[in-house]
Amino acid sequence: MITLKNVVLRRGAKVLLDGASCTINPGEKVGLVGRNGAGKSSLFRLLDGTLHEDKGDFTVPAQWRMAQVAQDMPETVMSATQFVIEGDVTLLAAQQEVAAAEDSGDGERMAHAYMELHDAGAHDAAARAQALILGLGFRTDELERPVDSFSGGWRMRLQLARALMCPSELLLLDEPTNHLDLDALVWLEAWLQRYEGTMLVISHDREFLDAVTNVTVHIERAQLNRYGGNYSRFEDMRAEQMALQASAYARQQEKMAHLQKFIDRFKAKASKAKQAQSRVKALERMEKIGPVLAEADFNFEFSEPQNLPNPMLAMEGVTFGYPPREAGGEPVAIVRGISRSVLAGQRIGILGANGQGKSTVVKTIARDLAPLAGQITEGKGLNIGYFAQQELDVLRPADTPLEHMIRLVRDCTAQGRLSGQPTREQDLRSFLGNFNFTGDQVKQSVGSMSGGEKARLVLCMIVWQRPNLLLLDEPTNHLDLATREALSVALNEFEGTVMLVSHDRALLRAVCDEFWLVSRGGIAPFDGDLDDYQRYLLDMAKQSREAQRQEQRGQSRAQAPDTATATAPAPSAEAGRAPEQKRADAQRRQQQAEKTKPLRKELEKTETRMAQLAQEKARLESALSQPGNPADIAESGRRLKAVNDENDVLEVRWLELQEAIEAAGT
Repeated sequence: MITLKNVVLRRGAKVLLDGASCTINPGEKVGLVGRNGAGKSSLFRLLDGTLHEDKGDFTVPAQWRMAQVAQDMPETVMSATQFVIEGDVTLLAAQQEVAAAEDSGDGERMAHAYMELHDAGAHDAAARAQALILGLGFRTDELERPVDSFSGGWRMRLQLARALMCPSELLLLDEPTNHLDLDALVWLEAWLQRYEGTMLVISHDREFLDAVTNVTVHIERAQLNRYGGNYSRFEDMRAEQMALQASAYARQQEKMAHLQKFIDRFKAKASKAKQAQSRVKALERMEKIGPVLAEADFNFEFSEPQNLPNPMLAMEGVTFGYPPREAGGEPVAIVRGISRSVLAGQRIGILGANGQGKSTVVKTIARDLAPLAGQITEGKGLNIGYFAQQELDVLRPADTPLEHMIRLVRDCTAQGRLSGQPTREQDLRSFLGNFNFTGDQVKQSVGSMSGGEKARLVLCMIVWQRPNLLLLDEPTNHLDLATREALSVALNEFEGTVMLVSHDRALLRAVCDEFWLVSRGGIAPFDGDLDDYQRYLLDMAKQSREAQRQEQRGQSRAQAPDTATATAPAPSAEAGRAPEQKRADAQRRQQQAEKTKPLRKELEKTETRMAQLAQEKARLESALSQPGNPADIAESGRRLKAVNDENDVLEVRWLELQEAIEAAGT
C-alpha cells in the first residue's frame, strides 16, 4: 500500500502539504481533487520520485511498477504503433535480453530469454498497441504514420496509449481526458474500469471520476482528506461534514462565550476566584473547532440579449468543409446537403465520433469557414458568442486582460456592435473582477497565466458582447470543477440559444435538451439521452474492431498460397486420363481428407468457441457501460480481459489451422 504519515511537502516557499497523512490500499481507484494550485500534480511528482518529502514518512511498495503519461511532446519519426509498443518496458527489457543472449551464444540463457519474451506478450504486442490507438480515436490508416506527422493533441493521445501499454501496479493519470473526444473518453472509461492495479487520477470531469474511481482524496488547506466513494459521493459526504462542523463550531462558540462571561464577571471576586480559574483552564484546554472556511465560489451570468431573432439562422442545402489547400485543388467536403433551422431558445448538444465534422459545423456557423455549397441565412440582429477549441491560442501572450478588453471595445465600436456594454476603463476593470481578475491581475501578461485563467478571460470577453447565440466548442478543457459548475449555471439561465460541443457529459446533461448527431456526412436528431449515446459509441467501437479483424484475416488468407488452384488438374487432362489414374487420384483425395479431418474438426470447434466469446464479450461490454455494484463491475472487467485473451489465442490458432489444411492439400 501507499502510505503518507505527517508528510510536509514544499514547492519553493509554498507549503503544499503540512503534516498530511493518508493511506491508499492496493487495487483502489483514487480521484485526487482540490483547487488549482492545491498541490495535486506535486503529489504525483512525490509518488513518481521527482520530488521528495521535506518531512514525515512516505512509502510506495518497491516492487510496484509505475506507469504515467509523459508530459513532453514526442518528437520521433517512429510509427504510431511502434511508439506505443515501446511503452511496454517489460517487453522492451525482454527484447534487449534476447539480443544480449544471442550475442553471448549461451544456449541456456537464450532459452530463458525467449521464454521471458513470450511471457512479456511479444506475440500480440502490435495487436494490443493498435487496440489502444484505435480506442483513442485514431483511424486504421494512421497506425503506421510517423508520430511527428500528428498534431500536438493527437501526439498526447499517443502518450496516453503508451502509458496504458505499460504493465503496471500503479497508474498515475493527470488530466487524461483533456485531449479526448466523447467517443475516446467512453472507451477510456471502459478500459480503466478493467484495470486491476492501483490508480490515481486527477480530473475536472465529474462523470469521468464517478465512472472510474471508488475513493476520493481531497487536498484542502495542506491536508489530505480521504473519502470512501466516487466524486458525487465525496460531494455529499463533504457537505454533511461541513454542516456538522458549522453546527459544532456554533455550539462551541456559545459555550466559550458562556465561560468567558463567567470569568469576566467573577474573576475579581474572592469567593468565586477558584471557580473562575477552573473555567479559565477549561477554556484553555478546549480543542478549538475551526470555522467552516468555504472555498471562494466563482459565478457569473450572461446579460439578457438585446433581441432574439427567430429563427436564429436557417441552413439550406449547406455543405460543410474546408477550401482547397492549394490553388487548383479540390475542397474537402465533410458534411453535405444540410437543411435545418436553429430556433430561439434551443439548447442543442452536438454529438459525433471524432473526425465526423462537429467542429467544422460550428466553425461554419460562427463564420470562421464559408459553406462549400448551399446558404446560411442569419436572423436579423444575430449576435454570436463563439468559444473555439483553439481560442486560448489566439489570445495575445504579451497583452494583459485589460488590454484584451480595451481592444474588444474598439473592435465592437468599429463594427457597430455595441449594445449598452460598459466601455470605460474602470467599468472594464470591474467587469474583469466578476471573473476573478482583481487588483494587479488585470495588468498581468496573459502568457504567464494558467490554462484555466485564460479560459476565464475568453468567457469574460464573450459575456461582455451580450450574444444571443452561443457556439461553444469544448469550452471546459482548461476549467476546474468550480468554474465548470459556474458555466453550467450561467448557461441554464441564459435566455438565448446554445449550441454545445463537449466531452463533459455533466455539462451536456445540465444544459442541453436535444442532440444533433453528426455522422457519415450528415446531421440528424439523436433520439435518446447521453446514456443511449454511450451505448451507441460502444457498439460503433465494437463494429470497428470487428471490421479490423476481418481485414487482418483477409490479408492473412491473401498471403497464403492458393494450393487448391495450383494443384487442380486441367479439365481436359482429367477427361483424357485412364480409369486407373482416376482411381489413384480419388484415393489420394480420400487420404488427404482423412489427414485433414482432425484439423477441420478442430477448426469448426475453434470457430464455434470464437462465436461464443463474441456473444459473451458483447454482454460484458454492455454490463460495463451500466452503473452497478463495484464488485460486480470489477468481476465483469476481469472476465472481459480473460475473454479477450482467449479470443486472441483462438484467432492465432484459427490462422494456423487454415494454413495447415491448405498445406495438407499439396
